Amino acid sequence: MARFDRWLFRDTRTWICSRARGEVLEIAVGTGLNLPLYPPSCRVTGIDISAEMIEHARRRRDGLGRGDELRLGDAESIDLPDHSVDTVVCTFSCCAIPDHLQALREMLRVLRPGGRLLLADHIASDWASVRVGQRLIEAVTIPIAGEHFTRRPAADLAELAGLADHPIVVQERERFTFGIVERLAAERVSP
Repeated sequence: MARFDRWLFRDTRTWICSRARGEVLEIAVGTGLNLPLYPPSCRVTGIDISAEMIEHARRRRDGLGRGDELRLGDAESIDLPDHSVDTVVCTFSCCAIPDHLQALREMLRVLRPGGRLLLADHIASDWASVRVGQRLIEAVTIPIAGEHFTRRPAADLAELAGLADHPIVVQERERFTFGIVERLAAERVSP
């Protein structure tokens, strides 16, 4: 991941984590690459569907001396009450969640009014030639690993924002690296 972070994703993890505040839920925490980047005032709960990834993240957390809670969890069915967190973070993971729309609904469900949704992922490029390459790659990655390269979480979020249950406003959005990387910060507003 270090190479992808350096060449493709740039400073995105720092960009995302610097915007987190309060009670943070990190979806698909993986090996805990974001943990050292959160402000000290954040109380992070990280979930992942893989027990092996959680163990890696715990070792990283312990090395950092942080008290973050890391546990098994499914992004499509988050085991938290409605409106229970201040920030939801998901970096480079919507691409591999089988029902990413359900995961986005769940992220919005647990987010408090005034809370922040922070997303980053590789997405379908605006460049047609790059998009063709992405679709060819998906012909292999989707059946083998469930990895999508042409999803557009921001567009999906805009569609969900039109629903009464999920009022959200995108405040910042950036795309770069041939339009294949997107990061955004959004706020849940009161219905």
